[in-house]
Amino acid sequence: MDFMRRLLILLCAVAVGAPAAMAGAPAAAGGLTPWFARSVGSATQVLSVTGTGGSDAKLDVWQRTAAGWQPVTGGIGVPAKIGSKGMSPNHFDGSMMTPKGIYTLDFAFGTQPNPGGGLRYVQVGPDHWWDGDMASPTYNTMQVCKKDQCRFNTSLSAGTENLDIPQYAHAVVMGVNKERIPGKGGAFFVHSTDGGPTAGCVAIDDATLVTIMRWLRPGALIAITE
Repeated sequence: MDFMRRLLILLCAVAVGAPAAMAGAPAAAGGLTPWFARSVGSATQVLSVTGTGGSDAKLDVWQRTAAGWQPVTGGIGVPAKIGSKGMSPNHFDGSMMTPKGIYTLDFAFGTQPNPGGGLRYVQVGPDHWWDGDMASPTYNTMQVCKKDQCRFNTSLSAGTENLDIPQYAHAVVMGVNKERIPGKGGAFFVHSTDGGPTAGCVAIDDATLVTIMRWLRPGALIAITE
């Protein structure tokens, strides 16, 4: 609840243009520079994911202010699950690894109604798919179609996912392989956890994810490292 209260304080402050938008977070210690600081350009919101061994990781929430990068109190050390085989700098289909690197957070979706926030949100149902068919011109994109009318292979063995599943109660799309190069992987999300490893996504507690989604704004990034 501390994280939720502080993020709501941030949202209210930003909404009225308050200069003390980070009043709900502690001031950064002198000289504090997060590992991603020189690699995120002008971004002001970053979700930092650091592997802690195997399929375990921690997620830290950061915001840039006039005083520099500030960790958001309560959003530090959030337990996370990653790929069942850990992380990899060379992401590819079927690797079961979470891709290391820095990626955009493009839009949000979920089986549940829009919880609010700055990112575009799509409420999904049985006809929503993430096309994983490497031979498809819409590879690595969300598609809407009846299963027997889709113009791509809808089988899980082809890498396609139906998005109407409990783990996607809420999710944020990571901009991995935006060039849609066949075989370089797709369907990488920050989504609700079921407690187990993922196939390459980052999964956290749903309530915490909803709080983060309400705080996120266009231009936010996710930075992933071991």
